Amino acid sequence: MAVFTESKRKKKLLAVVLAVSIVTIILGLGLALALKMENSQNEVEHCRGRCYQPYDPLGAGCRCDADCAAANDCCYDYHDVCLLPAEQWECTRLRCGETRTERSRCHCSADCLQAGDCCTNYKHVCQGETAWVEDDCLNLTEPSCPGGFQRPPLLLVSLDGLRADYLQTWEGLLPVLSKLGRCGTSAPFMQAAFPSKTFPNHYTIATGLYPESNGLIDNVMFDPVFNASFSLSNEEKDNPAWYLGQPIWHTARYQGLRSGTFFWPGSDVRVNGSYPDLYRPYDGPDFFTLYLEEPDKSGHKFGTVSGQLSESLRGVDDVMGQLMNGLKQLNLHRCLNIIVVADHGMEDTSCERKEVLQDLVDTEDLWVTDGPVGRIRARSFDGSFMVIFWFFWWFQCRKPQQKITPYLKPHLPKRFHYANSRRIEDVNVLVTPKWLLESHGPAFQQQTVVQPFSNVELYNLMCDLLQISPSANNGTHGSLNHLLREPFHRPSPPAGRSPPSRCPLLTLEPGDTLGCSCPSGNVIQLNLGVTMATHAFLGLPVVLQQGVSYCLLQQQGFVSGYGQDISMPLWSSFSLEADLDPLPAVTDSCLRADVRLPPSKSPRCDHDHCDASCCLYLSPFPEIWDYFQGTLLKKYSQQYGGINVVTGPAFDYNYDGRFDSQDQIQEFVPGSSVPVPTHYFAVLTSCSDTAQTPAACSGSLSTVCFLLPHRRDNAESCQSAESESHWVEDLMWFHQSRVRDVEWITGLDFYQGSGRPITELLQLKARPTAAIKRKL
Repeated sequence: MAVFTESKRKKKLLAVVLAVSIVTIILGLGLALALKMENSQNEVEHCRGRCYQPYDPLGAGCRCDADCAAANDCCYDYHDVCLLPAEQWECTRLRCGETRTERSRCHCSADCLQAGDCCTNYKHVCQGETAWVEDDCLNLTEPSCPGGFQRPPLLLVSLDGLRADYLQTWEGLLPVLSKLGRCGTSAPFMQAAFPSKTFPNHYTIATGLYPESNGLIDNVMFDPVFNASFSLSNEEKDNPAWYLGQPIWHTARYQGLRSGTFFWPGSDVRVNGSYPDLYRPYDGPDFFTLYLEEPDKSGHKFGTVSGQLSESLRGVDDVMGQLMNGLKQLNLHRCLNIIVVADHGMEDTSCERKEVLQDLVDTEDLWVTDGPVGRIRARSFDGSFMVIFWFFWWFQCRKPQQKITPYLKPHLPKRFHYANSRRIEDVNVLVTPKWLLESHGPAFQQQTVVQPFSNVELYNLMCDLLQISPSANNGTHGSLNHLLREPFHRPSPPAGRSPPSRCPLLTLEPGDTLGCSCPSGNVIQLNLGVTMATHAFLGLPVVLQQGVSYCLLQQQGFVSGYGQDISMPLWSSFSLEADLDPLPAVTDSCLRADVRLPPSKSPRCDHDHCDASCCLYLSPFPEIWDYFQGTLLKKYSQQYGGINVVTGPAFDYNYDGRFDSQDQIQEFVPGSSVPVPTHYFAVLTSCSDTAQTPAACSGSLSTVCFLLPHRRDNAESCQSAESESHWVEDLMWFHQSRVRDVEWITGLDFYQGSGRPITELLQLKARPTAAIKRKL
C-alpha cells in the first residue's frame, strides 16, 4: 500500500513539473514572438522616401542604396520606386507623393507643380484629372496662353517614316495621333520631296526648298567641286557648305524671334554662320522642333508590317500623349500651335523587286549609289562624259520586263525637281508612298480634313503662323491658307510683264507662201467672240516673261498666243465636250501660211521640221502627240465630263525647272532663229463634279498636267516598238506634273481670267501629283 502511494505521489509531481515546463515554454515563445513583432514594427520594408540612402549595417529593414542589388537585400519596391524614375518620364500611383531625388527625370512629389518639374501625367495619375486624350475636342476659337507669351508658339514634330495609312491600319494603337487629326486639321497624306529620304525631306520641310535647291539631295552624296562625300556617319555632315537655303529657325531668329530644336537635320550645323537659339524654358522660344526616329528605325529593321513596328507605333503615340498631357498640365494646350509630320514613309522590298546592276552592264568604271533611286557617275573625271554616255545608251531595255530604267537628269520628270545640282549624278536609275500631316492649335481650322499637299509648302505656312516673312523658297505662298482660321498672308495674282499685241488681218492671200500648200483654198470667217468664250473661258495665260513679243491668233477650233520671237505658239487653248464623237477631222497635206503673221516671224513648211500633219514643235514625237490628240483627249473628255486643254512648248536647257530667257536659249542653240523646245506641256482642266462642264462648273476645278521631255526617240519606253496603246499613256502619266511646274518652266500664269478666288487657284496649282489619280 505504501509503495503504491509513493508511486502515485511521484507521478503527480512529474505532471506538475511537465505542466510548469510547458507553461514556461509557451510564455517564452510568446515573449519572443512579442519581442520579434515589436522589432518588426520598427523595421522599414519599402523604399518610399529612402531611395539611395547610405547603407547602415546596424539599421533595421531592407536596403534601398545603390549596392543593394549586389547584396540581394533590396526592398521589394526598389526597382519601381528608385530605378524607374531615372528611366521613365511618367508618374505611377506608387510614385505619387514621393521624396524627390536628383536621379529622377521628372518628379511626382507634392512640390513638383511649384517647382515646375512634374512628370507630364502628374495631375492625371496623382490628382485625378482626365488625360488629354480622354477630353472632348476643345473650342480653340481664341488662343489662351499663360502669362509671358507674346504670341502662340509653334511646335513642329517629325515622326520619321510614319505612313499616313498607319492611322487606319493601326488606329487602335494611336489614340493620341487619331485625336489630333480628328480635332484639328489633317490631310489624307502629304507628298514627300524626291527622293523620299530622311535628311533631304527634313531639310525641305525646314527651308521650303526642293533637295536640288537645299543642297541635301540624298543621305549619301558626292560633290565634284569639294571632291568630298557626305554621309550621316562622317565629318562632312557637319560642314556648312553642304547646306543651302535658310531654315525656318534662322528665318525666325533673323526677325527677332527665338527658336529651339531637338535634332533636326541641319540644326546642329552652323548654317549661314549660326545655330538655332537655345533658351531655358523661361525664355520662351517662339518656335520648336522635335524629332522621333520611330517608326522608321523599327520599320527598316523588322519590316513595315510587323509586331515590332506595332510596338514602336504604340511608343510613338505614348510620347505624343506625354506631350499633350504636359501641355495641358502647363495650360499650354489652348495656346501652342502644333504641326505633326512624317518626313517620308516606308515600303517593303523583296528579291523580286531587286535588280542587280552588274548583271546588266559592266560597272568597273562607275561609282554606283544604290537604293530605290540609283545614281551613277564615272570613277574618273577624265572622259567621264563618254563613259556615262555609253553606259546610258547601253543600259536601256537590256532585257524583257527590266525593272529599272536609266534617265539622264535633264529627262527626269519635272515634278521631281531633281536635276539642278552638281551633286546629282548625270544618270539616275529609277515608290510613290504618302506621308502624314496633322495640325492642331488655335491658329488652325478645327475638325477639318483638307486636300493633300506637298511638304515643300510647310515652310511658308510656318512663317505665317509665326507672322514673319519667308525667305525665297519653292513653295506657293498662300496655297495652305485654307488650313488657317485667320490667314496671315493675303496673296495676289502676279502681274503680266508682256501683254499681247495685235496680229492684224490685212489680206486673205499670203505674199509669201513659205513653201506651204493646201489644195482646199477655202478661208473660214470666224465668230471671234464665240471662239474666245468656248476655248478660253478660264482666261488667257498671262505671260510673266519680260519683253516677249506675241499676239493672239483665233482659229476655228482653238486660240493661240503666237510667239513672234520663237516663230511658234507660246500656248494654244481649246475645249472638248464629253460627248465629242467623232473628233474633228484632220485635213491631211494642208499647210498654209498665216496671213496675219509677217513672213519673217513664220516657220517655213519646206524646212525639215515640218511634215504633212504638223509643223515644228509637234513633229519630234508624232507617235506620242498623235495618240494623245486622237485617242487620249477623247477618252479624258468623256471621263472628266469635258475638258479645257492648253498645250505648248517649254525651254529649259539648263534644267533648273524655270523658263529660259531668249539669251539663255541662244547660249545653248546659237544661231537658231527657231529654237527646239526641251519639253512640251499639256494642262487639262475639268470640273471636279464630272456631271458639270468646266465652263459651267459651280464647284471646284480639277487638273491633270503633263510635261513631256523632247527626246530624239522613244527609247524611254521599252515598249515603244509596239502599238501606241501599250505605252504612250503610261509614258505621259510618268511625266505628270503640277500646274505650278508648268507655270515655272513656261513663264505663264493660268486661270487669272476665271473669276475664281486666288487662294482657290493656288490650291489647284500646287496640288501634288500623288493626289491626282489616273482613271482607267
